[in-house]
Amino acid sequence: MDIRRFTGDAVAPYLDDVARLRIAVFRAFPYLYDGDVGYEAGYLATYSRSPESLFVLAFDGARVVGASTGIPLADETAAFRQPFAERGIALERVFYFGESVLLPDYRGHGIGHRFFDEREAYARRLGRFDTTAFCAVVRAEDDPRRPPDYRPNDVFWAKRGYVRQADMQCTIEWKEVGADAPNLHRLAFWLRPLEAA
Repeated sequence: MDIRRFTGDAVAPYLDDVARLRIAVFRAFPYLYDGDVGYEAGYLATYSRSPESLFVLAFDGARVVGASTGIPLADETAAFRQPFAERGIALERVFYFGESVLLPDYRGHGIGHRFFDEREAYARRLGRFDTTAFCAVVRAEDDPRRPPDYRPNDVFWAKRGYVRQADMQCTIEWKEVGADAPNLHRLAFWLRPLEAA
């Protein structure tokens, strides 16, 4: 596996690969995202426009099989910034992690940890952040679409020092697999203090 880092618009040649990965991985529970190329283009444009955004890509040969993103929260869209502003957290002190997506055949080999390591190290190098954060969709424990073998990432995130903030949530719209139209979904934020370099 080859792990490479890209900042800002240097990732442009790989944006279509990242979009395809997001559509493929997020189609599964718990996101059940019925991928939309137009939505992907707009979402990824936010990251590629920020000169300090980070893309960590995992390659198997020339093929992109995993991607992880990060961006200064101040450069994110309003839906992600608002819960921090409401809690009185300075946006300019938070580095936000967009997602980590990895094809199933490549899981269980430490790449997920590497994605977090790379993003946290990058935020430290920038030198002005004291918090890293991300959010994840909220699903009911008894959701009938939950596969019997589904394991949430909560334990993995907690072991890395992230704490779920029950009072910090946002709502994002996307179309679910099998739905006729997009609908709103709740996502809860996870935060972790970022140690100095």
